[in-house]
Amino acid sequence: MKIVIIGGTGLIGSKTVERLRRQGHDVLAASPNTGVNTVTGEGLAAALVGCDVVVDLANSPSFEDKAVLDFFETSGRNLLQAEKAAGIKHHIALSVVGTERLQESGYFRGKLAQEKLIKASGIPYTIVHSTQFMEFLGGIAQSGTTGDKVRLSPAYVQPIASDDVAAAMAEVAVSSPVNGTVEIAGPERFRLSELVTRYLEVTGDGRKVEPDTDARYFGARLDEGSLVSDDNPKLGRITFEQWFATAQRK
Repeated sequence: MKIVIIGGTGLIGSKTVERLRRQGHDVLAASPNTGVNTVTGEGLAAALVGCDVVVDLANSPSFEDKAVLDFFETSGRNLLQAEKAAGIKHHIALSVVGTERLQESGYFRGKLAQEKLIKASGIPYTIVHSTQFMEFLGGIAQSGTTGDKVRLSPAYVQPIASDDVAAAMAEVAVSSPVNGTVEIAGPERFRLSELVTRYLEVTGDGRKVEPDTDARYFGARLDEGSLVSDDNPKLGRITFEQWFATAQRK
């Protein structure tokens, strides 16, 4: 099977490419630095020749509200139009658990716009909603930092390791389209403020976390369950402690 991974050189993309190639599939890692640009359309038609499945793992280079919306709308339209012309049999996109609940955030408005384009395209599809990646805990801490204090919501999170995300994406890539959404999550549930406290402690970071129910998460106010799924998600295997131990060795 020929599979094109958009964003195939990124964190999740490179790991997904590696898994699918080990399974014997013909996989193209497509990104601007390999000559495939979904925003300009450069290289798209050639990349999709003979392709069966497209996995879209591209992410906006900017989190600014207008920029992120423009990225997901432009990239999504260009990619889906090229797929229709190429007769793609399955379009897969990675999105975020809670996207529809977090529309105060420009990033999540962009992701919802992307999902709507996919659903309206007429191409058989699967959207994978993932909880936040463990690898982004440092960025989450930074987003709430002022001086040596980190203000974060005590809402629940269920973070997933990128290796588990890649495994799930590779599995979906060789499965039939569901024409709907599936959800994936990590094996453990924490309060965000408590998990980041733990993360800062084990990394030797002296910043102190202050739980605050009014603290914003990339522009959105969180409720207890905004970032987690109770819709029977597929669970990853890697715990926070296992992930951190591996991350420290790299």
